[in-house]
Amino acid sequence: MNNSSIIFFERKFPSANMLLIKDQLPVLIDTGFGSDAKGTEQLIKEVGVSPEELHLIVNTHYHSDHVGGNFHFQKNFGVKIAAHKWEADLINSCDLESCSAEWLDQPVEPYRVDIKLSDNDEINTGSRNLKVLYTPGHTLGHISLYEPEEEILICGDLFHKNDIGWLNIFREGVTSIQRSIESLDLLSMLTIRKAYSGHGPQIENPMVSIDAARKRFEKWLKAPEKVSWHACKRIFSFTLIIKNGLAKEEVDEYLLQCGWFHDFARYSFQLNPEEFIRVLLDEMIRSGAASWLNDHLISSTPYHAPQKKWMNKNIKPKDWKSPGYLT
Repeated sequence: MNNSSIIFFERKFPSANMLLIKDQLPVLIDTGFGSDAKGTEQLIKEVGVSPEELHLIVNTHYHSDHVGGNFHFQKNFGVKIAAHKWEADLINSCDLESCSAEWLDQPVEPYRVDIKLSDNDEINTGSRNLKVLYTPGHTLGHISLYEPEEEILICGDLFHKNDIGWLNIFREGVTSIQRSIESLDLLSMLTIRKAYSGHGPQIENPMVSIDAARKRFEKWLKAPEKVSWHACKRIFSFTLIIKNGLAKEEVDEYLLQCGWFHDFARYSFQLNPEEFIRVLLDEMIRSGAASWLNDHLISSTPYHAPQKKWMNKNIKPKDWKSPGYLT
């Protein structure tokens, strides 16, 4: 196919996986966490594409581990960015809810969306056309991409090989489960030879993973507390990753200043936030999501810690209109 290739980068947390469509018009799908931007640049250089050559960045959705490198590529190389129109509008207006960054306490440097995508749009890379599929659930503006020639699906965080994306019922709506199931039903109608998700290895048998994801979502409909536990453990694990652990004496104070923690405590588990601290910590340890090491709570997920200097900037959407940032 005119020397065109699809290159998959499986990445450690805090960055999500990426794909590079190496073609006449190279397209990068997702850009990782902000602290990894230079690493993202190096990865594409190593496979023969310079950042100046990038035709477009496409985001599957706007969480920090998928869009964090946007600022670096847009500011330094003028790369255009495409995303679903609903998330684009939030980003471009510097809405405080952008990327759920404030609620999640996850820093994201500013960027602008140049191309607003809708269901069934096509992205041309030169010799390929990627079809945009609107697949909400994990976020309301989540998209997947389908390459029909090789029957390849890029599914973001809708589902993974052996897991599903966590659901944010407080920011994306209580019908996120139903939307996720509908999105899976849409994908199951395609012929998919291979799939790539936002985390974990490539998916060699996509239909098996789609069926497993649907069954898990259907179980969640009958036991909605499972939605909240899954989300809490994923969010807190990511926090422990980007902060490289929390000292025992820091944990309570940190959790009590997080929007996500208050919402899940009060509305999902009907507990005062102070009561929910011990409940969450016990579940993190019991499930193996985290462990204590020298009086520090550490994530069990393999990761490489962000640079403290980058994290200390702690840029959120409320800062995006400040002088010197993209507006």
